[in-house]
Amino acid sequence: MKQIFFSFCILAATIACMAQTPHIEPVAGQNEAVRLKIMSYNLRFGELASLEELAAFIKEQNPDIVAVQEVDCRTYRDLTPKQHGKDFITELGYHTGMLTAYGKTIPYAGGYYGIGILSKYPLASVERIYLPLTENGKEQRTVLVADVEYRQNQYITFASTHLDYTNTQERQVQVAALNEILLKRQYPVIVAGDFNARPESVEIKDGMSVWQRICSADPTIPADNPRNKIDYIFCYPVSRWSPIEATTYRVTLSDHLPLSATVELLNPKSFVREP
Repeated sequence: MKQIFFSFCILAATIACMAQTPHIEPVAGQNEAVRLKIMSYNLRFGELASLEELAAFIKEQNPDIVAVQEVDCRTYRDLTPKQHGKDFITELGYHTGMLTAYGKTIPYAGGYYGIGILSKYPLASVERIYLPLTENGKEQRTVLVADVEYRQNQYITFASTHLDYTNTQERQVQVAALNEILLKRQYPVIVAGDFNARPESVEIKDGMSVWQRICSADPTIPADNPRNKIDYIFCYPVSRWSPIEATTYRVTLSDHLPLSATVELLNPKSFVREP
């Protein structure tokens, strides 16, 4: 009788333990390679085109995630009277149907000047991080970093940035900071933006050497007669990304040409976050 009672207690305890343990259903296709189309666009604070025109172009290209630079929020610039008081990133999100994040870089003209992210997918976390400002720099610069949930419980880290335009010394310090911030992230990383540096510069050739450049080599400025490349899309680690296609678009809605890159993330299951 004691043996039967003892067995019953063990069974009851096992059932109770099972009831308290969450059952995690496997997500279908978790380890299938995922393909993402990334875009980067310096908007020239809307001087050359309306937000509706910029949004229509972005929407037509159908990117998954977009890094945007020179993004105003409630400014009153003399050069752009038609943009006065507008929240650029919110309006771009509305007209493209994408989710948004904004990172103020500096106060400017009664509002803010900064960078942003547009995404088809939820942004699990967003952080604006100041980059170093030394005696060589002109103004504060930042990087906007988001963990993007492209599939249930699966993430990449996406960063939008805009580096100093005045000198290589400042940009080298900023690139070193980007590496410190981004290379230690838990998930595969894509960083895109206006680096204000040519491919042969120290900050790109050496500073970004551990990254894979997945954008085209075509020049991006000035838009009406492009001669220099200063806009880029990079990914890390190199072994986890496979480039598929890269395009630089010949449109003059800004003084920069927008660019896109389609890439495939390999073996994404290894980056699953448990609920």
